[in-house]
Amino acid sequence: MQLGEFTLRWFSDGVYKLDGGAMFGVVPKVVWTRKYPVDENNFIPLALNAVLITTPEAKILIDTGYGTKLTPKQVSIFHLVQPPTLLESLAEGGVRPEEIDYVVYSHMHHDHASGATYRDDAGTLHPTFPNAKHVMQRLEWEEAKNPNIRSAHAYWEENWAILEERGQIMPVDGEVELVPGVRLIPTGGHTRGHQAVLISSQGQTALHLGDLLPTRAHLNPLWVMAYDDYPMDSIAAKEKWIGRAKAEGWWLTLYHDPEIHAGIWDQEGQLVQAIRPEPALATER
Repeated sequence: MQLGEFTLRWFSDGVYKLDGGAMFGVVPKVVWTRKYPVDENNFIPLALNAVLITTPEAKILIDTGYGTKLTPKQVSIFHLVQPPTLLESLAEGGVRPEEIDYVVYSHMHHDHASGATYRDDAGTLHPTFPNAKHVMQRLEWEEAKNPNIRSAHAYWEENWAILEERGQIMPVDGEVELVPGVRLIPTGGHTRGHQAVLISSQGQTALHLGDLLPTRAHLNPLWVMAYDDYPMDSIAAKEKWIGRAKAEGWWLTLYHDPEIHAGIWDQEGQLVQAIRPEPALATER
């Protein structure tokens, strides 16, 4: 997808499933199932679609999926289906891990951060992107390192310890322009340090809202996940940013949606334009 002088590309780390009730929180099942598919066990299909932003200054990857470190038990729990892995997808697209300048995290939960490191045959951890700075809000970094009783299960030290050791961690404070045209905006909500990525070039704009907008069915500001630690903050951030995106004709990108990578929605919530997965990937769903 061309966005002004920037290019956005989506790279799959596979597909997985989570409980539909957890993904839609207090929204009744009879309501959300009109907008999103569900199987007989109440699981819904989800994707792991990292976004690569190429600007004149840098290559920036947003989130990293699960990668290859999950145990067989974890693969079973999350119903993870690979290939492709993120590295396989990048290789197919002609992108080498060494080329990535920044890895930006909407937040550092395991389904967004696990692909940042990998184990070699001896079990030793290594950075997946050896030359990249790994960028998150400082609040998120502090939460990841010192989680509370609710969030502890979602943050895995193996995803960043070697990065910290190598000096690749780059926490930021508040709203920051990472490179010209790519701005990091703290939103809170899903986690205390959750952030959005606002991408603008030559009058065109895309907004990555991370887990505030995981799928196309979460456009309604009141439809927030049971996984959100601060749901009222999620609602406020969604009202503000999705409202502005609709009003100004921005693209909204979707990390977890298996059918749509990005879309433009009008004020009535109708999909006007969409970027969808390649047919080969879509049929695998």
